[in-house]
Amino acid sequence: MRSALAPGVWFLRAFSRDSWFRGFILLLTFFIYTCYHMSRKPISVVKSRLHQNCSELIKPINDSHSLNDTTWCDWAPFDKNNYKELLGAVDNAFLVAYAIGMFISGIFGERLPLRYYLSAGMLLSGLFTSLFGLGYFWNIHMLWYFVLIQICNGLVQTTGWPSVVTCVGNWFGKGKRGLIMGIWNSHTSVGNILGSLIAGIWVNEQWGLSFVVPGIITAAMGVITFLFLIEYPEDVDCTPPQHHTSDGLEENQHNPEDLGSGPYTNKESSLETPARCSKEPSAQPAAISFLGALRIPGVVEFSLCLLFAKLVSYTFLYWLPLYIFNVAHFNAKQAGDLSTLFDVGGIIGGIMAGLISDYTNGRATTCCIMLILAAPMMFLYNFIGQSGIINSIVMLIICGALVNGPYALITTAVSADLGTHQSLKGNAKALSTVTAIIDGTGSIGAALGPLLAGLISPTGWNNVFYMLISADILACLLLCRLVYKEILAWKSSLGRDRGYKEI
Repeated sequence: MRSALAPGVWFLRAFSRDSWFRGFILLLTFFIYTCYHMSRKPISVVKSRLHQNCSELIKPINDSHSLNDTTWCDWAPFDKNNYKELLGAVDNAFLVAYAIGMFISGIFGERLPLRYYLSAGMLLSGLFTSLFGLGYFWNIHMLWYFVLIQICNGLVQTTGWPSVVTCVGNWFGKGKRGLIMGIWNSHTSVGNILGSLIAGIWVNEQWGLSFVVPGIITAAMGVITFLFLIEYPEDVDCTPPQHHTSDGLEENQHNPEDLGSGPYTNKESSLETPARCSKEPSAQPAAISFLGALRIPGVVEFSLCLLFAKLVSYTFLYWLPLYIFNVAHFNAKQAGDLSTLFDVGGIIGGIMAGLISDYTNGRATTCCIMLILAAPMMFLYNFIGQSGIINSIVMLIICGALVNGPYALITTAVSADLGTHQSLKGNAKALSTVTAIIDGTGSIGAALGPLLAGLISPTGWNNVFYMLISADILACLLLCRLVYKEILAWKSSLGRDRGYKEI
């Protein structure tokens, strides 16, 4: 009897151990990227403090400015009439550097140990975030200082996303990946919320601390990452995940982007699973080339879609507090706090997108439907969202869900799906490069959005929203081919099901 129970006991212990480590890695990477986004958010909250209406404030007795000075409370060089363009330049410095660095980061991420790479990135990110805030205490008023800090911060922050997605992809297979990564991807919104709330504490007093405190937290998390991150399940004798279903026909009929590989190819791929499940240091596959990653079916379409989807998301990220400050006439702290509701909606949207795409096996269709719904919601938010606090809260949550849902799905589950695509024949080395290509292309849009908002907003906020709606529609159109193929796959699946019933 004891010998008969032993295999079952061993299985439960192994399952419990694997589950514990997977949960730990999911939680650790969640906190890691929460810190990355937390350190990006303060600039959007502090913007309204760098240039504000000084006539509504009481000038300090010991202030040296003249009585007729209407910009005494502003922070030079953002005290001029072109402050929106200057703030847009500061945003763009970070985002352009981030977009350029992202394409390079994936290459390094596949050739360097992730633990060292992530730790160094977080320490440097914490340093540059703090240096931006120290400009307040050092009384620095030169634009080039803030631009240079943002460029450096943008480059080092590219260490984060390819690394955490690769690490999670190493630990989790395709089953329920959309739901798991949808929940996990809430770190983006949680980081934005924490960044807004922390920055809001000091924005009206010593705004430098709005950057210094998140910078210190990020650097501390870098130390924790160095001590505890585990890159591969095999490093701690855990069972590696299976990235493809064992039934090749099922995989092919439900994933239309596994094109060019018929049922026989799929079966061959599934037979290679045991080879994938053992990480042998002596014979690791070579890292995929940039062009090789682009040839994976679906990478180009999803990358271009993310360009426009991220343009919309990051425009809200960087300009929403200032929009609320100017249109709804809240103070800087209230505007920052209210803007967090957009990120609350983002958490809901990311989970919904992951759950629906898992259930339907239609990543592209899920993104497309949410993008279609987002366009009229953004239009309504601009026209009726500021007519009352209840309207504002409801519209912000809905817009956040519909805007960030597709963005979250593409950067997580879709990236992991494509990075472990069966056409790679088990070469998991592609995951970081594919993630970097998709997010790097999206980051070009993230750089364009805030820049365009800074240039367009002087002509009126309505024009900014028209720009965002246009970008949203373009993102939707770029997925049409993939949506069509998913619909064909569903029809084929239903036809087979009916055939079985008739027999």
